[in-house]
Amino acid sequence: MAYNQNEGGETMAAKGFYKLSWMQRIGFGSGDLAQNLIFQTVATFLMIYLCTVLKISMIFVSGLILAVRLFDCIWSPIVGRYIDNHNPKLGKYRTYLLYGGIPLTIAACFLMLPAAAEWSMTMKIIYATVSYTLLSMIYSVVNIPYGSIMASMTRDNNEVLILTSTRMVCANIGQIVVQAGFPIGLAIVAGETIDWKQASFMAIGTIPAFIILPMLPLLKSWFGKKGLYYLLLSIGFIGFAALFVIGKFFDVAECNTIVQIAKVMTGVGLLVGSLMWALVPEVISEAEYRTGNRPAATVNALAGVAFKAGFSIAGWITPLVMGWIGFNLAEEVSALPGGPNAWFTVISVFALVGFILLALCFLSCKENIVTTPEKPVTFGEMFQEFKANKCLQLVLGIFVVVFLASFIAAPVNAYYTKLADYSDTVKDAILWFTCIIPALLLIVVAYLVYKYPLTDEKLDEINHEIEARNA
Repeated sequence: MAYNQNEGGETMAAKGFYKLSWMQRIGFGSGDLAQNLIFQTVATFLMIYLCTVLKISMIFVSGLILAVRLFDCIWSPIVGRYIDNHNPKLGKYRTYLLYGGIPLTIAACFLMLPAAAEWSMTMKIIYATVSYTLLSMIYSVVNIPYGSIMASMTRDNNEVLILTSTRMVCANIGQIVVQAGFPIGLAIVAGETIDWKQASFMAIGTIPAFIILPMLPLLKSWFGKKGLYYLLLSIGFIGFAALFVIGKFFDVAECNTIVQIAKVMTGVGLLVGSLMWALVPEVISEAEYRTGNRPAATVNALAGVAFKAGFSIAGWITPLVMGWIGFNLAEEVSALPGGPNAWFTVISVFALVGFILLALCFLSCKENIVTTPEKPVTFGEMFQEFKANKCLQLVLGIFVVVFLASFIAAPVNAYYTKLADYSDTVKDAILWFTCIIPALLLIVVAYLVYKYPLTDEKLDEINHEIEARNA
């Protein structure tokens, strides 16, 4: 395996426990902020756009989301394998932030073209299929190498934790901007009254990230890694239970303060999804310890597949089941403005700001620990790594379940504050997707966390032994 050299010719691996500046940490985090401006828009609002603006049937939208995500389960490992086996001049991973960022911005803008609302249903279906598939493929070309950058910056566990915290704060800034800013932006561009209660409810669950993530090193020292996860999941479960009770037995509008507090608590539980990214460098180090290769892009590709699997299942089940029980988004009163020009304008602004942030990430990140296999990584070897790496299997399982819990509720959250406007059947459907299913999934996450074997002490031993071998 070939290691990069620094200016003095010393191998970077010989001093892999790098301390990072805040400029590097924030610059790296800006890449997650950029991607979330697009990803959160798709995860939260694409289903509503296709069903309420383009009036495409919920059954087709369900199948489209599932088909694109299944295809991505094949596409992402191809991207990861390619990246692990190549070394572009601008950086093994950083290069793709620019080369992928430009087409990603264009594809995001083309996802919600105003003219599409006037096309025939056949043309709308073709347009939705092609535009969503292209955006998904290009997103993987940016997202997979971006995730790999974190494992290339340092081996230091505390630095990785700080880097993860910074990254997730930036990601949650992107989430709050999209979930509150998108409906507000739609209302402004469409000239309609802003529904502040709705915008607040959709975004307030992100608030815990800005409090908890900067305190991660301290909280981890108090509760331990697993203890912290259990605490967050428990708070989230109570929050979902409270939202269900309020929605089922009380008037949501009259209980707004309690509703907002409960939503914050659910955000605490779902924050575990953000913390899972800190386990990815651990899995990469464990693989390097066993094999001698550091398959950063491959592991991140598999993590991306698991992450998107949770997103896919959520995107498939939500419109499918709602269509079955009679909640037709195209026929019900929409929770958001329906003007096609407004949707196009808002997503275009987010996409352009996202590209600027990707460029900032490219300029700020430094790849200190980068390896290229002596022979190309094959798909068979990727599968063997998955079979051999029990830690990877558990992390991927956690990714699937926790992001399923996050995204199964995302498109329906816009309807929770308007429960009084719908029939009892529709109300029950909204409560199942915003409260009951996510709460049950958090219990599954807690079990998977319990089974995860890598302690911090064991990880330190692994990293120091790797450095000793390289020296």
